[in-house]
Amino acid sequence: MALESHGHVAKHGQSSQEDVVMKCIKPLFAIGLFGMAAGLSFTSAKAQDSHSGHASIGVNRPSPQVIRGLYLVKISGCNDCHTPGYAESGGNTPQKAWMTGSTVGFQGPWGTTYPTNLRLSMQRLSEAQWLQSARRPTRPPMPWFALREMSDADLRAVYAAVRYLGPAGEKAPAFVPPGQTPKGQFIDFVPRSPSAAYGAK
Repeated sequence: MALESHGHVAKHGQSSQEDVVMKCIKPLFAIGLFGMAAGLSFTSAKAQDSHSGHASIGVNRPSPQVIRGLYLVKISGCNDCHTPGYAESGGNTPQKAWMTGSTVGFQGPWGTTYPTNLRLSMQRLSEAQWLQSARRPTRPPMPWFALREMSDADLRAVYAAVRYLGPAGEKAPAFVPPGQTPKGQFIDFVPRSPSAAYGAK
């Protein structure tokens, strides 16, 4: 009886220890399953986002067309007039300020013109409208004839690049007709001889 009783106690004690161990393991097991499920859910969502083109990495990454458009804007002189301070900074103006127009006018026999804020104006144009307006003659000093020679693909790239940059800045001052004095700063765009510019000596 003593042996049987002792054996029964040992068996009961072993069962109690197993119960304690299981009580400790079950929460850890549940946490592990939850972590696996969460990981699979995240991986699945990431795969779906990547498949649909909306992966978290590179959401704002420019397309090849936009990259080409930004390159054309940079090398074609667009920033020289349409980006404030671009020429003065040696081309070191931050991209966020590109193509926002200028309040400095260009005066000549045609009147006084101001570089348009293309970041605003091109938001109102469709791609087809841009292709038409880009090749339309405009007042100096805008080199519209250079745009006329651009391919449709290049003009579309410029359009995509400006739209990619998004709206920013303020509307440029309105055109001032010949004979009227502009209110702000302007550059005299008429060639002059030294005697006319500084007076005869």
